[in-house]
Amino acid sequence: MCGRPHLRRTPGSRRRTAVLGSAGGLVVATLIAAGVAAPTANADVDADTAAAAAPSGKDREARGAAIAAQRAAKAGIDWRDCPADWGLEKPIQCGWVTVPLDYAKPDGRKIKLAVDRIGSTGTKDERQGALLYNPGGPGASGLRFPRRVVTKSKLWEKTAKAYDFVGFEPRGVGHSAPVSCVDPQEFVKAPKLDPIPDSEADKRAQRKLAAEYADGCQERSGDLLPHMTTPNTARDLDVIRAALGEKKLNFLGVSYGTYLGAVYSTLYPTHVRRMIFDSVVNPRTDKIWYEVNLDQDVAFEKRLIDWMTWVAKNDAAFHLGDTYDKVRAQWDKLRATAKKQPLDGVVGPAELHSYFQNAPYYDSYWVEIATNWSKYVAGDPKPLVEAASPDMADTAGNIAQENSNAVYTAVECADAKWPRSWKKWDRDNTRIHRTSPFFTWGNAWMNLPCATWSSKQQRPLEIRTHKGLPQTLIVQSTRDAATPYPGAVELHKRLKGSRLVTEKDAGSHGITNIANPCLNDRVDSYLLTGKLDASDVTCAPHATPKP
Repeated sequence: MCGRPHLRRTPGSRRRTAVLGSAGGLVVATLIAAGVAAPTANADVDADTAAAAAPSGKDREARGAAIAAQRAAKAGIDWRDCPADWGLEKPIQCGWVTVPLDYAKPDGRKIKLAVDRIGSTGTKDERQGALLYNPGGPGASGLRFPRRVVTKSKLWEKTAKAYDFVGFEPRGVGHSAPVSCVDPQEFVKAPKLDPIPDSEADKRAQRKLAAEYADGCQERSGDLLPHMTTPNTARDLDVIRAALGEKKLNFLGVSYGTYLGAVYSTLYPTHVRRMIFDSVVNPRTDKIWYEVNLDQDVAFEKRLIDWMTWVAKNDAAFHLGDTYDKVRAQWDKLRATAKKQPLDGVVGPAELHSYFQNAPYYDSYWVEIATNWSKYVAGDPKPLVEAASPDMADTAGNIAQENSNAVYTAVECADAKWPRSWKKWDRDNTRIHRTSPFFTWGNAWMNLPCATWSSKQQRPLEIRTHKGLPQTLIVQSTRDAATPYPGAVELHKRLKGSRLVTEKDAGSHGITNIANPCLNDRVDSYLLTGKLDASDVTCAPHATPKP
């Protein structure tokens, strides 16, 4: 559903490697961080008290999580220079936090979660603790978050003075007990089947691939799959909080990270200090996850139209047509050409959909994709082919991409019960495809492994406010494709005292990392002072890209 970086990655796409919520480039520079206080052994409450404090305090998972948090508080984190191949320059430091695989068995099998940090840049008096970050997915790594300080991102200068920036790789992701469902080189190989079926035979072929993928997850990672749930990741987040020596959690969640934050706030309301939800997953239990994906299909079509309309308005630059209909016709022509004969033998309709879907995700991609497309039409196919093709030589990147998709599947399949009836999938996606053809079937095939998932599927947690939860901040653009706007409204209803800041007539995904002073100033104010507006706020959109 969401992707990463983030909300999602479609098989065969090498472009879906940007962290959700991290659109926009950063200038590389070096910054010497201030010292970071060591964790204190008494940072967490005792196990019995913490277990009783949770809404589900009597269950074994809550008790096990409290025990794990208490142990982590005592152990702290052994911070060291990051491994060279992690791509995290000094002064960023890396470490590990140990958690139970199964919180019902806190003395059973353990896994280690990768974490990193950079110290706050302000004075000792300015420091307010650690700010933890999740960029989405499920399946995205947050380890690049501290680089916002290293690269001197202007948007985060004020916050960086008050907080250590802490990233982590959730269970199953990257270096944190990674899950896998298929050989990475096979996963990225192209061209793949056209996601839009022409016949029942095409649907049968896709169903077969989805079932084989589900089987591959079980074969390669079956021992981890029952425990790959959002509630378990929320428990992990609380253990990381304790290991950092923090009594309360400061958290920024983007995309899927908002659902992780919502689950955390329900399980641990009294452990929250500041929490920001950026680009919100609809938390209704009947939406997680099947219906959320159907809503996404409709929103992607609307945002694709926004982009193609913008391309038409800039026809002097791109020469792809001066009306939306003409630009859409060029897309249909490109798709048909690649279906008949994949471009350079590797870029078929699946690869084109995977690359072009970046435009509805992030308007920071609008110029790049339109430019490469324009060059193709003008007779230079190389830029488009290179952008849409897998890089078979990038084995590390391919491993990360396959892992990200595996985690996405594992978490969404484990979090909720999915329809088992193919007739329902077929009926729903056929109906939505009629008016939203760009994204619908590709999204269906990506999620279809959940229909044959052999590992246990849970019931989603009911998200609501519990006593002790402080005010939280929700930020959302109205035309977000990956997490449609009604999700933010729904979470706002459920979290009493929350404030919703709406970026009207904008549609980028992950807006806390986009320059819009109306939004940026409120994020800073909340993180630095805890203060929110007396009522909800509507902001004008950030600047539209220019060719």
